[in-house]
Amino acid sequence: MKIKDIWFDADYIYGKDETGREYKQSLLWYPKLRQADDDERGKYTFGFDGIHWRNLDEDISFESFEYEDAEPTILQRFFLTHREINVAEFARRIGMNPTLLRNYINGFKKPSAERTQLILSEIRKIGKEFMEIGAYPTDSESEPTMVAEA
Repeated sequence: MKIKDIWFDADYIYGKDETGREYKQSLLWYPKLRQADDDERGKYTFGFDGIHWRNLDEDISFESFEYEDAEPTILQRFFLTHREINVAEFARRIGMNPTLLRNYINGFKKPSAERTQLILSEIRKIGKEFMEIGAYPTDSESEPTMVAEA
């Protein structure tokens, strides 16, 4: 299979092969393309086995358009959209090998349903911890100090 034409919307890259069949992939897999403007996205070349954006240093293989995981799972989506989360530290927090968690996020391995629930449960727990921060007064909201009367 060889992609002959590509186009984008806000969330996906689409491709059409030589038979006219259309494919799509989430741009979450390609953060440089996701953040690129139309002009940058338009500067690509077709190679023997994929598409290359030299200025973005990004490549997409033709084969990847046929992958079953064109749309990230909820677990993958969380980590792909929250790159500020330190994956290694998160993995340590739940007692998991960081490389294994990265493999789950990147789709190289698939976690069991039980493992997925463990990870999602910890994400929810962290979310609750963040929400609790709003329950505490900030410095400007703290109780006024008492001034001694003269």
